[in-house]
Amino acid sequence: TAMGRFIMWLVRKYFPTNWHFIGRQSLANLYRPNNQTLILIISIGLGTALITTLFFIQSLLINKVQIASIGDQPNMVLFDIQTKQKEKIAQLARSFNLPLIQQVPIITMHLLEVKGKTKEQSKADSLEIPDWVYDREYRVTYRDSLIDSEETVEGAWTGKAPGPQDPIIISLEEVYAKRMKAEVGDEVTFNVQGAIITTQIGHLRKVNWNRVQTNFLIVFPLGVLEQAPQFHVLMTKTNSSKVSADFQRTMVKKYPNVSVIDLTLILNTLDDILQKVSFVIRFMALFSITTGLLVLVSSVVISKFQRIQESVLLRTLGASKKQIISINTLEYFYLGSLASATGILLSLAATWALAYFLFEVDFIPDLTPMIVVYLVITGITVLIGITNSRSVIIKPPLEILRNEI
Repeated sequence: TAMGRFIMWLVRKYFPTNWHFIGRQSLANLYRPNNQTLILIISIGLGTALITTLFFIQSLLINKVQIASIGDQPNMVLFDIQTKQKEKIAQLARSFNLPLIQQVPIITMHLLEVKGKTKEQSKADSLEIPDWVYDREYRVTYRDSLIDSEETVEGAWTGKAPGPQDPIIISLEEVYAKRMKAEVGDEVTFNVQGAIITTQIGHLRKVNWNRVQTNFLIVFPLGVLEQAPQFHVLMTKTNSSKVSADFQRTMVKKYPNVSVIDLTLILNTLDDILQKVSFVIRFMALFSITTGLLVLVSSVVISKFQRIQESVLLRTLGASKKQIISINTLEYFYLGSLASATGILLSLAATWALAYFLFEVDFIPDLTPMIVVYLVITGITVLIGITNSRSVIIKPPLEILRNEI
């Protein structure tokens, strides 16, 4: 509504008086008495917004939940590997021609203090740190570099053991750091299976949790946790069910303590679910597109009476069929363009809000659906408008006045 009123105000205030007659007449129709600009922009714009938003949301949802089983994505996980077994199991995987996508040490620990305050002290000081920050068991790793699912948000990560007098610098996932009300430079104390270690936050990371790989809230540098009790995780990829079965049988015989999870079945199940989800989303999009087109047709038909009056008057004054067609075509082109552009802008704002606040993913709009929707909606508006005015062009003015008015 605001956009429709704003457009009419702009056209009236900055009307191009030096344009040719057809251009001036078609543009002036946007703010003439009894004009349909507002109702058409509202109805066509909202329909366009609904259609475009569904396209964006469909892409957003499918991309968010889709897990690809191609390329270097692992589909088998081995965990509870003891340190003395790590190299032998890696050699066994190589003997089956399985790639070692990830080999990660994991140490369990508990958090004792944040910024020098325990759970009870934090509650007493009303720091509003969630209880789970203190109560959960953390599984952390140590390494000297970031992996491909991570990127630096704040600070710098060297990943090297500090000097005897220097603080132990750790890296935190950015959202986790916000929830525990911690920043770069704050101290965090851990209980590493009986050993108390005080650390300092020196780096914040953004983590892509959608990847099929090990990701961590907390990462320690090398040279600190190597002697702590730990187990290892190995991630690999098999290309056939036979190799997967043979490898798992060998693992069970040689290393019964190691657990193996074959993600292929899980990925196949997820693919089936995603296909059904995609069908539902596309069906709803098609249903809404059909509804939007019906609204568009109804809105244009509503304005038929005013269009007939104007066209009959122009023909009575001597306007040719070509001029009337040009005037109507341009007017409906203006209406279709303005309405579809307004709807697309509204859908961009709505989809960004949904992506940011609800789905918590980045929204990168695709130009293709926007261009297609703009061209289709504008074209349909012009086509329906011209078809609606066809009787004015092919019949004499007096006959139209008798039949239509």
